[in-house]
Amino acid sequence: MDLARAMVATLEETKGENILLMDIHEIASFTDFFIICSGTSGRMLDALAKHVIESAETLTEDHYHVEGRSSDGWLLVDLGDIIVHLFSPDQRDYYRLEQLWDKGKVLIKMQ
Repeated sequence: MDLARAMVATLEETKGENILLMDIHEIASFTDFFIICSGTSGRMLDALAKHVIESAETLTEDHYHVEGRSSDGWLLVDLGDIIVHLFSPDQRDYYRLEQLWDKGKVLIKMQ
């Protein structure tokens, strides 16, 4: 949980928008937390992913995996127990992960 909150703080410091931290451990077997965040451009999505990874590496010794391309409007940073979804606003509206996983518990919601 501390790492998840630290990632939220990193996204906020890096000017991520509409940050949401959800606890999904009771409804998903593959991870405990989703963090969903929007960025206004491909460059911003890349910067958000870079800062999340750098921040996580200072807190743990785990290895991380990034999927997707910022040019497609969706990057996923897999931190194991935490999955960070970085979206363009259009892609976030299209995929609506918040609604798909609405049985999860919202822990933090920042506009």
